[in-house]
Amino acid sequence: MGSSTKTGGASIFVYHCTHGGARCGMQWYTYVSTGSRNLDWRCDRRGGKTGSSPCPAMDPTRMKALTLCLALAASALPIAARAEGPVVVELYTSQGCSSCPPADAIMHRLARRDDVIGLALHVDYWDYIGWADEYADPAHTLRQQAYARAGGRSMIYTPQMIIQGVEDVVGAREEEVLALIEAHKARPAPVGIAARRVGDDITVTLTPGTGAPGGPYAVQLVRYTPLRHASIRRGELAGREMDYANVVDSWQVVGQWDGRGERRLSLTATGDLPAVVLVQQAGPGPILAAARVD
Repeated sequence: MGSSTKTGGASIFVYHCTHGGARCGMQWYTYVSTGSRNLDWRCDRRGGKTGSSPCPAMDPTRMKALTLCLALAASALPIAARAEGPVVVELYTSQGCSSCPPADAIMHRLARRDDVIGLALHVDYWDYIGWADEYADPAHTLRQQAYARAGGRSMIYTPQMIIQGVEDVVGAREEEVLALIEAHKARPAPVGIAARRVGDDITVTLTPGTGAPGGPYAVQLVRYTPLRHASIRRGELAGREMDYANVVDSWQVVGQWDGRGERRLSLTATGDLPAVVLVQQAGPGPILAAARVD
């Protein structure tokens, strides 16, 4: 089941993957929605039917080869070059997506790691199929669409994980996700970040490193809830009781930085929710630094 949205005159198509194994096909058909004809497709196990073609994102040979390459690349770098900061993993998910629970389970495991900042962004584009995700935010869909445009992709999907702002991977592919995390941990940190929270006040200090891409950089403040529960009564997951880890409540740009010279910022984060400060190249591009301020 899929849909399409338009942003700035360009269509962004959406789909979800059920990638149950090597037999995976991308079905497509056209439908009429609000007077316009859009392309719609889904990825499921029924590959081989008339009108289907292999789903490139699901090809197991490609996934195994990529995982091996990432692991080798990580192991080839010297220990002294490894970044000290955590790796940011964004999961785009939905309570209306039957393919998402395995990725949601992976997010629970990532949320327990000190070397990873896992953030679950619930999207709203599956709400129309029968169940409105209570944690969905249109801003999350817009962020996912921005990543797609920046990467030259014409579609967005769930479950999708974005690692460190640059890697696009099917969210339920845990082996590949873990290999990408290790690869990013092995890279030198392009920006230094120190963040301290006292009550509602956060002090952030940024220092330029080596190998950072050109600015400007957006300094962002993310607030999230570590654990949320949902009793889903309709839609593809009807009858399921779901727990979600690190559900994003807000994602704000709180400052800009050109990357040339030290920058200090004073931020406000009211309430008890944990927070994360990110430095990301505009675009959106790579996430250059991240710090928890729980």
